[in-house]
Amino acid sequence: MLTQLVKDEIDGKPVQKQLLSAMLIGSNVLVPAGKDVGGDFKSVPLCRSDNQTGCAITYVSFRAESPPPANSRFARTNEAGMAVACTNPAKLGGGKAIADGWLGAEGSGASGAPANPWARGARITTAFVRTPELFSSECVSSGGSNYLAITTNAVPSDARTDSITGDVMAGGMILKDWGLHLLDVSLLQGDLLRLVNSQEAAHTKKKT
Repeated sequence: MLTQLVKDEIDGKPVQKQLLSAMLIGSNVLVPAGKDVGGDFKSVPLCRSDNQTGCAITYVSFRAESPPPANSRFARTNEAGMAVACTNPAKLGGGKAIADGWLGAEGSGASGAPANPWARGARITTAFVRTPELFSSECVSSGGSNYLAITTNAVPSDARTDSITGDVMAGGMILKDWGLHLLDVSLLQGDLLRLVNSQEAAHTKKKT
């Protein structure tokens, strides 16, 4: 719905100048393969720097060790010449970076795998948990898929958990075609907030 809204009401129209960024997270947004503009949007490009405005931030997340399968709901398209766009909020210019995740302390909801204990000997009393340097994110193109690969930086000597949970489950089985869909925003919540602040400052500077 948000993609359609941008397409119909913002893309290529004067109001696009007021757009900080369109955060279209967790669904396929198409661009011509190797390009940053075209496809679903004719004028709104992908965001490639923290100070760029009037652009789109979009990705679908999967564990690095469990890439999108052939029947994946996300990351793949059958449209000739098109690819699913991926922008990494932790490093819009490309490459791998530590992600600033804010994850639910009790897990990701009834349809997601229950959360592991976050740390040995610790009792969590807050609704969310911040996990400095626990995992990294990187846009990856492989096997006909484009997605945000999430790598857990396990440190066995650390009292914190060495894994994150949030896979979609049904009947006790992980549905790999969903990837980490339930965590798409949470995995990079801190990075997304930082980007909004940076883009707002850049937008204000342009006006003055």
